[in-house]
Amino acid sequence: MYKCDLKRMNEKINTFSKFGDAGHGGITRYSLSLESLQAREYFVERMKKIGAEIETDDLANMYATIPGSDANAKRIVMGSHCDSVKNGGNYDGILGVMGAMEVLETVVAEKIPHKHPLTAMIWTNEEGSLYPPALMCSGILCSDYLPKDIAKNFKYDEKMQSKSILDKTTMFGDQLKNFKYKGDKKNRLNPDNYKYMFELHIEQGPILEDAGKDIGVVDCVIGMFNYRVSFTGQSAHAGTFPMKKRKDALFAAAQALCFLHGEIDKLGYEDLVYTTGELLIHPCVHTVIPDFVEFSFDTRHESQEVREKVLEIIKMLPKKEWAGCKCEIREAWKRDTVYFDKKLVDYVEESAKELGAKYQYIHSGAGHDAQFASYVLPTTMIFVASKDGLSHCEEEYSSDEQCTDGATILLNAVLKADV
Repeated sequence: MYKCDLKRMNEKINTFSKFGDAGHGGITRYSLSLESLQAREYFVERMKKIGAEIETDDLANMYATIPGSDANAKRIVMGSHCDSVKNGGNYDGILGVMGAMEVLETVVAEKIPHKHPLTAMIWTNEEGSLYPPALMCSGILCSDYLPKDIAKNFKYDEKMQSKSILDKTTMFGDQLKNFKYKGDKKNRLNPDNYKYMFELHIEQGPILEDAGKDIGVVDCVIGMFNYRVSFTGQSAHAGTFPMKKRKDALFAAAQALCFLHGEIDKLGYEDLVYTTGELLIHPCVHTVIPDFVEFSFDTRHESQEVREKVLEIIKMLPKKEWAGCKCEIREAWKRDTVYFDKKLVDYVEESAKELGAKYQYIHSGAGHDAQFASYVLPTTMIFVASKDGLSHCEEEYSSDEQCTDGATILLNAVLKADV
């Protein structure tokens, strides 16, 4: 089996970590920012050194390709994103870019014979942390192939008007127009020119580490839905209005959240996860009883049947009494479980076995560009264990050895697909 180079991987990890260095171990590297440009320049520099051809599309997605022995064969692409969340880590997304680069560098250095052209790719604006939403450019690129209820959220013209969360004025499309690596729409990833896609990524959770494993063979991205739950009450003075007469929307929301947790936990599914990550309060003044509260409720599980059981519980909320307040619910977002290509998943497992890596099968709870790409062409993912399960924070870490093993498994899985 062919192996990737630990020294080269360490060099890439250390160098990419400088672009957007936040000063205490992590990075802030928003899409289309100067820091993002620096990361892309380094990508181009290294890829040109090995003779790769650089192309970019109209969304500034980047493709570095080395030729195969068959000039007419479709490309096999590997990649991820180089943008980060605010005060994020040095591995989320960029590991998949570094892994793809390392595969190409190893193929060239070792003169490994291969039939298909091999491409390392950078997706633009996966995080959506400056210009929402997440998965923006893979969503746009794949929209013709996505289910309609997902594709409707990724209309090109609408996404170009996405405004910066910082100044509420600058639009993604305006920044893209002036970005150095904006290219031609004809260069977009497509099923006519590309055969397979692989994405190497950190796990972003504790499952692998807790099981004593270094590698995850990813078989799917689990389905999810997100609901907005709101409560309408009555504002009044915090000091003069009696407790018994209040219609406190925040108290109502708190009661409902406790109800949801209690009832959903009774279902007994240990692999079911649900989260309230956003809370809106009006008028949000310390001397005023809240008259309106809305919270998000994100639910994820592989089985549609399990997700529907949770939804039945959520649908009970408007029928119940909550501190005298009116409750309303609405669906904000949903997706079905996306299963990766069985043949490619098998190639990943075979490569992990041959390396002698400690691995297991795993579902992805987080969304990735690969889940959208899988509607366009056969796709799969490889996970590397995350220390303490931490991600989207500066403590995010995977060892150089784990990252290199991930790249080695990627390389050999790609070579198995190169037929």
